[in-house]
Amino acid sequence: MIEKMKFENMTYLLRFPKDFDENKKYPVMLFLHGAGSRGNDTTALEVNPFFEITSKYEDFPFVVYAPLCSENTWFDMFETLERFVQKISDEKFTDKKKIYAMGPSMGGYGTWQIAMSLPDTFAAIVPICGGGMYWNAGRLKNTPVWAFHGGKDNSVKCEESVKMVDAAKKCGGDARLTIYPENGHDAWSDTYKNYEVFEWLLSHEKRGASDYADGYSDSKKFG
Repeated sequence: MIEKMKFENMTYLLRFPKDFDENKKYPVMLFLHGAGSRGNDTTALEVNPFFEITSKYEDFPFVVYAPLCSENTWFDMFETLERFVQKISDEKFTDKKKIYAMGPSMGGYGTWQIAMSLPDTFAAIVPICGGGMYWNAGRLKNTPVWAFHGGKDNSVKCEESVKMVDAAKKCGGDARLTIYPENGHDAWSDTYKNYEVFEWLLSHEKRGASDYADGYSDSKKFG
């Protein structure tokens, strides 16, 4: 069952796993939707392919938090999103070593950025057909990444994921990219249908504070 909740001025959907017990610890998923689910009500988000597909799994052990973007992009409400992640982390049933993020398209950009902004929070991330500030990927050094993209994507070019993954690997990070050669922008459906992706997430635990790299702090060189 999906519940509609409120955090500050942001609406979000919350889904618990089967036989949820608030006295136990659970892996937690932050799901950031794409541009198609934006708005002031959750109707589009409730029927998002993520919920449609993952609800069919007999065992989906994640507590899922899916905030609703009521602005133009996640970046317009990013500070709220950061505080929301802190709220998620502080819940008594949250396994702090198993907090994950996933999102497609606009949510893929948000997934890359929230992990770089909060490098000591996520155990692993799955950004789908997104991109980001690849020069800052050193902050992902200790956050494993499995990215996905369609080879024929004309909305967000595949090179955006390539640049992010290559940059994270260059900084010593554990990053991989799966390209669906015949897919256009929809790289998310095949990803949600592949339970191996969720097993991969669950195989990772946060290893403590990150010794991430930031090589762009010289204003004379980098503005």
